[in-house]
Amino acid sequence: MAGFDEVSQLKPYKSMWRIKVKIIRMWKQYTAQGGETIEMVLVDSKGDKIHASVKKDLVEQFDPVLMEGFTKILINFAVTHACGSYRTTKHAYKIAFVSTTKVRPCEELPMNLTGFTPAKFLDVLDGSLNTDYLVDVIGQIVEYSHVEIVSVNGKDTEKITVELRNENDVRLTIVLWGKFAMNVSDAIQLRADHAVVCVLRFGKIKVWKEDRSVSNAYNVSDIAINPSMNEVQAFLALWFAFGNRGGQGSSNGFYDFREGRLFIHTPRKTISEVLESRQTERCIVMCTIAAIESDMGWFYLSCKVCSKNVQTVPNDNDDGGFKYFCTKCKVYTPKMLPR
Repeated sequence: MAGFDEVSQLKPYKSMWRIKVKIIRMWKQYTAQGGETIEMVLVDSKGDKIHASVKKDLVEQFDPVLMEGFTKILINFAVTHACGSYRTTKHAYKIAFVSTTKVRPCEELPMNLTGFTPAKFLDVLDGSLNTDYLVDVIGQIVEYSHVEIVSVNGKDTEKITVELRNENDVRLTIVLWGKFAMNVSDAIQLRADHAVVCVLRFGKIKVWKEDRSVSNAYNVSDIAINPSMNEVQAFLALWFAFGNRGGQGSSNGFYDFREGRLFIHTPRKTISEVLESRQTERCIVMCTIAAIESDMGWFYLSCKVCSKNVQTVPNDNDDGGFKYFCTKCKVYTPKMLPR
């Protein structure tokens, strides 16, 4: 990398830096304090990564020359301390563009230089990773929920829960929101008859009580299903090897959605056996729906704004009909959501 500074060497108190880097992630971010900014993650030829920001006053100047996936030469920029709870790299500092920063086109760095550094599932689960740093994960999807519509701050948002497993059959829960949930759900449906490998870039480690999972972090994250990456091919090769060692998988080393490990190793029980059970356990019950209980059901109608149970009150004209009322919002006929 003659003629260029290395990303690992960058530090404050100097602006005349000259680096050659690939933009591996780029997004626009809005905050009340900073307005709309451009945020990026850059990687150099040695694989070292650093975060970079373009403040709102300079967005118009630099937006046309910055593109995700392209390699650029950056000259003359500020370097400041990195901080916060959504840090995209382990670098102690980050780049801040200034009005005199120069962006030059150049020969592209290798296609396989992605900066992808997947976290070990056990490191996520045992709490040894600092949750201030975003993580990359890769795994095969073995279980997933239907897309739910949940109310977040009074706004309907899609949510899907996915279970990944790694090459050692360690499981990790991934929770995806909004467009990420819909994109993954659609991709799973299209590939349900094949091994589905999920790659999540810059995910946020979430802790609820003692349970840990990974979720998308606003616009920072990126997710792909079976992307064309060397890391995905290496992951698949490990599973082929697992199958060849006589593992529990199918002929290609994977568990199919329809005949997965859950169905192979989980005992089946009848309804009467479930009723007689006196311990917590996982089982499969195959049965036919005889009727739907609608009077005392398993769900209730809630207000979409406050999520509280809505009440039925008689109509004012005493015609025997009724309407709904939210006691918290003090609104008749609120927008409702079954919960």
